[in-house]
Amino acid sequence: MMRVPSKYRHWPPRLGLLLLGLSVTAGTLQAAEHQDIAQLEALARSEATVQFPALTEKQRFLVGPIQPNLQLDRCSAPVQPIVGPGKHMRDRVLVELRCTGAPSWHIYVPVRIVGTSMVAIAARAIVVGSVLTDKDVRTEQHDLSELPPGYIDDPTVAVGLTASRPISSGAIITNQYLLGAKAVVRGQAVTLVADVGSMSVRMAGRAMSDGLMNQRVKVENLSSGKIVEGIARSEQVVEIISE
Repeated sequence: MMRVPSKYRHWPPRLGLLLLGLSVTAGTLQAAEHQDIAQLEALARSEATVQFPALTEKQRFLVGPIQPNLQLDRCSAPVQPIVGPGKHMRDRVLVELRCTGAPSWHIYVPVRIVGTSMVAIAARAIVVGSVLTDKDVRTEQHDLSELPPGYIDDPTVAVGLTASRPISSGAIITNQYLLGAKAVVRGQAVTLVADVGSMSVRMAGRAMSDGLMNQRVKVENLSSGKIVEGIARSEQVVEIISE
């Protein structure tokens, strides 16, 4: 390693080295500047807007992704977006970003149109057995490709339903998380329906427990005073189970 004489040590580094007869490259003194990835993505998105009709409020462009560790030397000229023949489809386009300056380079960036939907999101942690209120649910816009089966797009649908399992805060609420609204509540007057041969018999009863739609529930037959088990078929109607 060459030692710099003391009389040059306090001089500007580049000047000192030149006086010593050493060649200096830009990379020796500072790291080469790299092209900003976010700017490249914005340029590809801008070009895509020219290629497609205006998007609806339920659509957006999904760009790339361009790898964040991709290190392209900053182009000495404006980067040119190019869409060649055969690179344009109904819902996607392949944008070439080309540097014609120094140093020259080019990359291809895919841009596609994705549909979005409002979805119901848990506004806070919800414990199993809780009946959801409007304070438990909020909405967010999500790409359709990211949504699980059975997602709920209308938060009012979830309100009044019962959590069949714990729901973490921020989770997308699906049908699998919920049970139907209560059909009967404890102490409520209900109509008992029992099939006897080809006949259907109706009796007055009282629910002994809460019951969700199509869930087993214990009821009291007010005519006989017996406690029987039935299935809540609708509001105030319980079908007696034949043993």
